Amino acid sequence: MSTPDFFRSRLDAMIDLRHPLAVLANRMPWTSIEATLTPIFERRAREGRASAEVDLFGTAPKLAGAGLSAAGRARLSIRLMAGLLYLKHAYNESDESVCERWAQDVYFQYFCGEDYFQPRLPCDPTNLVRFRQALGEAGVEEMLATTIAAAVQMKAVRPAEFERVIVDTTVQEKAIAYPTDSRLLEVARGKLARLAQRAGLTLKQTYEREGKQLRRRAGGYAHAKQFKRLRRVLKRQRTILGRLLRDIERKLSGASAEQQASLRVWLERAWRICRQRAKDKHKLYALHAPEVECISKGKARQPYEFGVKVSLAITEKQGLIVGARSFAGNPYDGHTLAGQLEQTNILLQDLPGAPRPKIVLADLGFRGVDADVAPVQLIHRGMHKTLSTTQRKWLKRRQAIEPIIGHVKQEHGMRRCWLKGQNGDALHAVLCATGYNLRWLLRAIVRLGLAPVFFVLAWLRCQHNVLPETLLAPRTTA
Repeated sequence: MSTPDFFRSRLDAMIDLRHPLAVLANRMPWTSIEATLTPIFERRAREGRASAEVDLFGTAPKLAGAGLSAAGRARLSIRLMAGLLYLKHAYNESDESVCERWAQDVYFQYFCGEDYFQPRLPCDPTNLVRFRQALGEAGVEEMLATTIAAAVQMKAVRPAEFERVIVDTTVQEKAIAYPTDSRLLEVARGKLARLAQRAGLTLKQTYEREGKQLRRRAGGYAHAKQFKRLRRVLKRQRTILGRLLRDIERKLSGASAEQQASLRVWLERAWRICRQRAKDKHKLYALHAPEVECISKGKARQPYEFGVKVSLAITEKQGLIVGARSFAGNPYDGHTLAGQLEQTNILLQDLPGAPRPKIVLADLGFRGVDADVAPVQLIHRGMHKTLSTTQRKWLKRRQAIEPIIGHVKQEHGMRRCWLKGQNGDALHAVLCATGYNLRWLLRAIVRLGLAPVFFVLAWLRCQHNVLPETLLAPRTTA
């Protein structure tokens, strides 16, 4: 509890404590969240660096920067940062907009543990980036597990429901432009020319003017379906890119060791773009995101999606997400099932009395992996003739995961991933599922009536020894 302020009203006296977000703020296990995440952010001892100290008696070795440093500003509270991540993905906000909305919304501030209204930003938006990176995949999975534990604690879902889960995969697209050959070649040429000039290398020619002209001509030929002319332009683009890359490699020794290491990474990617052809496997689809894969899910409206495959697992009856995991390399759907069940078991292991998944309902994309997931039973419509009447009834719920995938992508940010690298893909998938579960909990609070008046009055009596008469009066609607 904070120090009482006579000149300001407390948030719990300003808001309706029967609001679902206020009820959820009092029911979330914040103490457990802080106890789990705090060790990730503790200060660690540093080895230090060796240096030479010169004085009147000569040169003496010295170890600088060793030990546990107490320098730096005190960190922000775990509840504030975790609450901002919850709210960001629950309401599909960006890092910047969730901080701006927090400064205006009293319910957001109450959810994050504030006692008094704060007319300022809670933190710089870049703090959310660093907090997310420090959490890692294990940290965000702990946040997802907390939402599952809150649902069990509120009795919004029975532990027995975790025995049957529905699993399906979708594509989490990366924030890249559509990867045409002409655009990739021009982007690689421009990027390498800028990096070489920044490193102080004097190039014979950067082909900047010709590169822009070729890019424009390629777009016109592709639109007019003049593919013979388009192939001629692409051949010229590969020629000038190869000349530029060989020129940089010849003069690479003139850069510093750090710049050489950076340039070699980009040179390797640029050579891949220069040498790859239309029907090659394992192509590079983005210069800045080599982890992007071309995935076909059989959709007529969108034949190809460029990103990473994500597997989701939900409970069969209530539709609570109990697993969300990304898989690099575009594996077969069935080969993702064992990894998805492994994550689901980890998320459910701390729930008292919660059984592990015993039955998985899936589509035909998961055929042939029964031995990999044993003793878990896999049910799909391909084995319809051998199923019992009860199992066929369960299988009718298989398609319930499809609208949930749509909600997670459209309303919680999985439509497009802006985070960097494979680690960013993994974090974003779990956080989007966490945002969905938070909204699921808010709907469950309304559906089950988990904020009765007597609960609010008892909570106020325990906190402030007051009994507000306004809460006893029935509400009138306009």
